[in-house]
Amino acid sequence: MNDMAATIVPRSDQMNSDDLIGGPRTITVTGVSIAAGDEQPVSFRFEGDNNKPFMPCKSMRRVVVLMWGGDTKAYPGRSMTLYRDPEVTWGGMKVGGIRISHMSHIDEDTTLVLTATKKSRAPFRVKVLRETKPAAPEVPAVSLIVIKPDGSGEFRARDAAQWVAACTKAIAAMEDAPALGAWRTAMAPHFMAAEHADIAAVEHVTKLAQDRLDALADAAPGGVA
Repeated sequence: MNDMAATIVPRSDQMNSDDLIGGPRTITVTGVSIAAGDEQPVSFRFEGDNNKPFMPCKSMRRVVVLMWGGDTKAYPGRSMTLYRDPEVTWGGMKVGGIRISHMSHIDEDTTLVLTATKKSRAPFRVKVLRETKPAAPEVPAVSLIVIKPDGSGEFRARDAAQWVAACTKAIAAMEDAPALGAWRTAMAPHFMAAEHADIAAVEHVTKLAQDRLDALADAAPGGVA
């Protein structure tokens, strides 16, 4: 090979520090492979890696072993945040490198002491990666409405128990079957809405209304004695 330009092209078979110029990136590990004898023997596959695994330097491999242990079979599903450290040197020049700032599956923020140069060591801080859970879908509030027995308006109950009590009172106040039948028909959409809060309460109220309706029908002139 006579073209020096080819030697300075970033390796495309792994994540590079330049890939993080835009900001840190949190990755979730899907697998780890180790190739004995390589300068960078460990490859972390992760979700969305586009066939460019994270291949940590020796210092970052030490961080992983100290924080997660040496058993790579335990790593899949765990996450870490990577960032570009522009102060990383190689051959006496600042070239930038990938560092780990946060890790999941650790109990607390931890300060490690790592080799900075051949003659010095320096503290290195790893923070707990707080995994954010997706927000639960917002459940629309259920309106528990009872139509007043005299038709003068509506009552909005604060919960299923109060709704059942109000329905029971309204049903008991009905003195004839036609009025109760009309009330039950008007309440139909409210029964359907209340099922989202407590289907057992709705079943109780509809049975109560039917029993009361049957009793009123039996007591009406011409009804069954």
